[in-house]
Amino acid sequence: MLVLLRSSCSGHRHGYKIDFLSRKLAMLNRYSSNVAEGLHNILMKTGFVGMVGNTPLIKLPTLSKETGCTIAVKCEFANGGGSVKDRAALFLIKDAIEKGQITKGGTVVEGTAGNTGIGLVHICNAMGFKCVIYMPNNQSQAKIDLMRVLGAEVRPVPVALWTDSANYNHQARRYAESIDNAIWTNQFDNKANLRSHFETTGPEIWHQTEGKVNAVVFSTGTGGTLSGTGMYLKEKNKDVKVVLADPPGSVLYNWFKHGKLEREGKDSITEGIGQGRVTENLKGTPIDDALHMPDAKSVEMTFRLLHEEGFFVGASSGLNVAAAVEVARQLGPGHTVVTALCDTGQKYYARLFNKDWLQNKGLLDYVPEKYHMFLH
Repeated sequence: MLVLLRSSCSGHRHGYKIDFLSRKLAMLNRYSSNVAEGLHNILMKTGFVGMVGNTPLIKLPTLSKETGCTIAVKCEFANGGGSVKDRAALFLIKDAIEKGQITKGGTVVEGTAGNTGIGLVHICNAMGFKCVIYMPNNQSQAKIDLMRVLGAEVRPVPVALWTDSANYNHQARRYAESIDNAIWTNQFDNKANLRSHFETTGPEIWHQTEGKVNAVVFSTGTGGTLSGTGMYLKEKNKDVKVVLADPPGSVLYNWFKHGKLEREGKDSITEGIGQGRVTENLKGTPIDDALHMPDAKSVEMTFRLLHEEGFFVGASSGLNVAAAVEVARQLGPGHTVVTALCDTGQKYYARLFNKDWLQNKGLLDYVPEKYHMFLH
């Protein structure tokens, strides 16, 4: 427990500093008390699987003050594998086990170049499965090396559209069908993905806000987070607004707004979000509104989150929070808007936080000038 100390220092400047520090220490004292009082509710968890879900919900002080609303983020980097995709990865495997489609020692196959693959490899290691990952061969060597270090067999294949049978997802499916005791997890269209958020993310947000959530805002790739969370919260309170935040190059904004599968804008720098089709996980999602979020807004918010709120995250998280701020301003003061910080910024460090890269993408001017000095 922290103890506050009084000082005999005099003078306006010293008095101001002491008042400031006293307020900070008082805040820490209250925090320490709350932690101590809540310790009896914290149970030891078992294994890697125990580290999936129950992530913190954190109010962002600067942005909340700016909007007059509570802007809160689910810190999904606190999952064991470091991203929101751990939830889907666990339920994709759990669902296959429950249906008798795979037994211990079997092979889990997926087409992915990102966080879902990382989550799957971790969970396969923890649960006694082998993991095979197919990915397009235009991905960085660093991504391939990471998957291999974690324990996956990685199979890079030539880039092909979804409609082409040579697409990496279709190759993953065919390989899983060709061997015994194997599954293709099919993250985009397997509704176990949606189920993971209906059973975990949605209830967590409801309980952590004490039922006071007014809106949830998520970007989407597979559709699982937006759909599962939205469905759960709508069951609890039909007035909770579910908002889709869409990056450039995706069809989902125009799909919702105009009923057309037409891309809005050019390709985005964000990774793992945006879509060229409506996945099975997204079909039937109770969406109330959609926002098109230019990369400029995502980049600006990514750097504000780091330097004003303290969170080192990637551009997809920046997009989520920028969209949450827009929704808060639409709703007006006094509302609670929840979104997610998908993962940390570490894997994007070489590009997103590089001055030359941002300049080449035409995005450097959208990084607040006072933060340019921190770019590498």
